[in-house]
Amino acid sequence: MRRRVVVLVAGLLLAVTACSSGQQSAQNREGQSGFVSGNGNVSMFAASDRKPAPQLTGQTLDGKTWTLSDQVGKVVVLNVWGSWCPPCRKEAPDLVAASKELGPSVQFIGLNTRDLDKAPAKKFVQEFGVPFPSIYDPNGKALLRFRGQISPAAIPTTLVIDKSGKVAGRVVGEVTKQTLLGMVKDAA
Repeated sequence: MRRRVVVLVAGLLLAVTACSSGQQSAQNREGQSGFVSGNGNVSMFAASDRKPAPQLTGQTLDGKTWTLSDQVGKVVVLNVWGSWCPPCRKEAPDLVAASKELGPSVQFIGLNTRDLDKAPAKKFVQEFGVPFPSIYDPNGKALLRFRGQISPAAIPTTLVIDKSGKVAGRVVGEVTKQTLLGMVKDAA
């Protein structure tokens, strides 16, 4: 009986770890369940309660360097996504529409995670007409810098970072255009 319980617990731990490891091959992404889709819950933080966003620098999908600290003075919308993520595909048109409506006064940046090959991520960007850059973060190292602000398993997640580089708001799960417009207005 004891052996059966140990085997059951070990099996459950293995299943939980496998869902969040992100180590599956790029060819095996369809139907991936290695993420926890949020419910679109919005959290806004009072200016006095905002914490600085961590340093974020990385190579974009098109090979350019992007650095968060270069964006001080602008509101930044950071969206964590993966081409394999159904909720990411669902929210993409709203992100594109919000970025176009808000224009160059707000910097949108994607953080592409767990796409072990750039090709699916580039196809996603092309398919949805995403006009803003995305940092390519296949192993999640950049994402881990946001520990405490973004759960590595909660994809998609969107942060709104105020002009001074502090996290003003967060959406865990799909974000809508209207939600983003309101969050950016509140962060400014």
